[in-house]
Amino acid sequence: MTNSLRTESHRSLSDPGCTTIREVLARVGDKWSVFVIVLLGERTMRFTELQRSIEGISQRMLTLTVRQLERDGLLQRVVYPVVPPRVEYSLTALGATLLDPLIAMARWADVHRADIEVARAEYDARPESSPTPWLVPTG
Repeated sequence: MTNSLRTESHRSLSDPGCTTIREVLARVGDKWSVFVIVLLGERTMRFTELQRSIEGISQRMLTLTVRQLERDGLLQRVVYPVVPPRVEYSLTALGATLLDPLIAMARWADVHRADIEVARAEYDARPESSPTPWLVPTG
């Protein structure tokens, strides 16, 4: 099939013009972004509430995550002119459209957790397997 005959559903992520798709998938596939989106899907939250709700996230990483999600139009940040300043985060209408797919993925992972653990154990038991398949052995 030539490039001129390709349909949108058959585009490769390496094709020119797919940069935005790759960027969005990287963003919504990031574990911190998933946590933030799901939490804000429940209710509007302040920064410190988000940070306390996400075990292991640093203040810097949460700051970067919410900034990128805001830049992508997935959440909104509202600053209230009070002393001290109050900042709240909530999902935009666009961000809310991600909730169903993310929740479906989480349910899928929960339902298939045992299957994945069995597959990993079988893979790791093979003599030629590597517990870190993403690392290429040298020499």
